[in-house]
Amino acid sequence: MVRVRFAPSPTGYLHVGAARTALFNWLFARHEKGIFILRIEDTDVARSSEEMSQAILEGLRWLGLDWDEGPIFQSQRLAIYQERAEWLLAHGRAYECFCLPEEIEARKKEVEARGAVWKYDRFCLRLTPEEKAKRRAEGRKRAIRFLVPPGRTQFRDLVHGLISIDNRQLEDFVLLRSDGLPTYHLSVVVDDLASRITHVIRGDDHISNTPKQILLYEAFGASPPEFAHLPLILGPDRKKLSKRHGVTSLLHYRDQGILPLAMFNFLAQMSWSPGPEERIYSIEEMIENFSLSKISKNSPIFDLNKLQWLNSRLIKEMKTEQLLTWLKPEMEKAGLWQASLQTERREWFSRLLDLVKVRSRNLRELIDGLKPFLTDNYEIDPVGYEKYLKDERLPDLLSRLREDFENLSEFVAPAIEKALRQRAEKEGVQAALFIHALRVLTLGRTVSPGIFEVLELLGKEKTLRRLDLKAALSRLAPDSPQVQNGQKSELQG
Repeated sequence: MVRVRFAPSPTGYLHVGAARTALFNWLFARHEKGIFILRIEDTDVARSSEEMSQAILEGLRWLGLDWDEGPIFQSQRLAIYQERAEWLLAHGRAYECFCLPEEIEARKKEVEARGAVWKYDRFCLRLTPEEKAKRRAEGRKRAIRFLVPPGRTQFRDLVHGLISIDNRQLEDFVLLRSDGLPTYHLSVVVDDLASRITHVIRGDDHISNTPKQILLYEAFGASPPEFAHLPLILGPDRKKLSKRHGVTSLLHYRDQGILPLAMFNFLAQMSWSPGPEERIYSIEEMIENFSLSKISKNSPIFDLNKLQWLNSRLIKEMKTEQLLTWLKPEMEKAGLWQASLQTERREWFSRLLDLVKVRSRNLRELIDGLKPFLTDNYEIDPVGYEKYLKDERLPDLLSRLREDFENLSEFVAPAIEKALRQRAEKEGVQAALFIHALRVLTLGRTVSPGIFEVLELLGKEKTLRRLDLKAALSRLAPDSPQVQNGQKSELQG
């Protein structure tokens, strides 16, 4: 049975690259009807934290990735790593190292001064029992180093093909530090053996680690798992993705209003594709189609525009009840949720969502678009105010348009449009003068869905109440130029 693992280090939040690694492991496990294991590699005591561990779990859950075993915390297995390192020492596959960092640094500088490449020189391998005893008497703590054997180490990577390395390029790497903590190489191999991992799927920045780990498997008398190294995600400048590209934790995108299925599709389509890119795939479709053999060797580019496009498309395609799963909690946070939206006002709210979601790239924009319909506590764009509400004719024109609207027996889009255009014709002005002013007055913005549908859903009472230029000025943000220069007091005084 296929057994894979995702093993993040809780020294930071779950970032995009790690999330894609988790997703590919999860997809492979689910496609093969295998086991997905979560392991938290928290042996870096100084940098690991419980807060980061919980944030990683939260990010995985938000993305929709569940695990079958774990989470396994390496910090709870330190005695096991120490025992396995001692086993290698006892079987001649490792040796004690008493070198101080400054001693290694001095020898390294000497080698590099001769123009040679430094690797650990096996100084402590040559120590006699008496020399070791002397160092212990001095109070020196020992590390344990792996004794790299001669020959070549090779493996067939499921993405990159055959990889081979001369063992002379490898130094005798540390297994157990002088403080008793294991290094990555020891802990990962011990844990992968304990979890019976069949496939290691991780970023290709780990390719250089793989020969060392294969040697450890062989030293333990075990067969290594199969390896698949994923090409690293690059930023738009084609350099390794990092914080300088504005990419932070996975939960950052959740907080920006990205839907988990959109992120799932986005990550899945970096180095692999379930099919044509112009559609949203269900998780079931991706599980069914996933294959390690179809992963590209080429590094994908992190394209925020594509993520936003996928998200906006998903928002447009979602039915009201589906969308509410993610939208309702955000509306509650914003103080906009009303129980009636799922009862007597359900049909109205569904129509409203259909209207507003067309222009929304994320949940935050969707909530921003819903706000003027659900509360009178919204702000008017000062640029829109300056551009569309300063015409001296507007107070009189809006007063007469207000009367027209008030006289409508049915406040529906066709009747609203007819009344507006008739008023524009009578006044000898362009209908656009009214339309732009109405957008700013009723919604606070210069761009919106069709204004006549907007007014119908807003309703007659709210529409009439908002056709007031003085009230509009009171809705300007406190730091807007109009408020700062005293226009507000002039009009309201």
